[in-house]
Amino acid sequence: MRVDCEGCAGCCIDWRPLSNRPRDHERRGPHQPIDDVYNLVPLSRDEVAAFVDAGFGDALTPRLWESEEGVDVGGLRLAAIDEMPTFFVGLRKPPKPVGPFGTDTRWLSACAFLDPTTLQCRIHDDDLYPAECAEYPGHNLALGSDTECRRVESEFGGPRLLEDEPPDEIDGLLLGPQAVGAKVFVHPDPDDLAERIERIAERTLTREDRAEFVATAAASAPGTTERNEARYEKAKEQVMEADSWAGRAIEDWIERANDAGTPVPDPETATEVEEERGAPGTPGWDHI
Repeated sequence: MRVDCEGCAGCCIDWRPLSNRPRDHERRGPHQPIDDVYNLVPLSRDEVAAFVDAGFGDALTPRLWESEEGVDVGGLRLAAIDEMPTFFVGLRKPPKPVGPFGTDTRWLSACAFLDPTTLQCRIHDDDLYPAECAEYPGHNLALGSDTECRRVESEFGGPRLLEDEPPDEIDGLLLGPQAVGAKVFVHPDPDDLAERIERIAERTLTREDRAEFVATAAASAPGTTERNEARYEKAKEQVMEADSWAGRAIEDWIERANDAGTPVPDPETATEVEEERGAPGTPGWDHI
């Protein structure tokens, strides 16, 4: 896809606080997410497993949905398959000091892998770079959905989306039964989830909460609702022990953003928070 991303990152951040227009989540399907994360990037089973094996399990988080038809868990009726709650796994979005679209710097929820200084992805050229990101906004166009590119154009000018036809080949778009176990996962024990569901809605998930869902996704069998228990136990241990630069930076950003007595820092604070912890740099825009 041909897009102009310089100074934007509209698909990587929650920029609703900059807009006077109320916006719902960009989401797939009819169900309402129980969290409030904007533009969550859904990962495939193989991508979840790759992040976990690379030590980035602490940068992943689940999404579940309310549904009129489903299973009751913790006072909510959740979308389910065979009475088992369904969920995505995506990339966490901590608050970061960013100034997209030429606006003043402020705290906005942003992808764990977004460099606040350049507004570029730190893993863009890495094997971990998700297909959902690589093909954006191709999936939206293929589904006839609006794109963040167009939304940004309508409020801050453009152009951002330089072509409006989806690619001929799209690898990461999974819909219907083929998504089960490959991108849409099920948790086999809804009775274990009541308190976790409450914490998802409150955005107070613990590491153990996230590990439960991430490990279940990594251990899922594509095309089925089965979970490989040995792989689940191993993946859960990996997530619980993960100590990546991204996970440590997330906690640091959260602590800084919650300190109401301090001003919003310069985006270059990311050097201290992320790069000194091992985050790869980004190239900037001069040669792109």
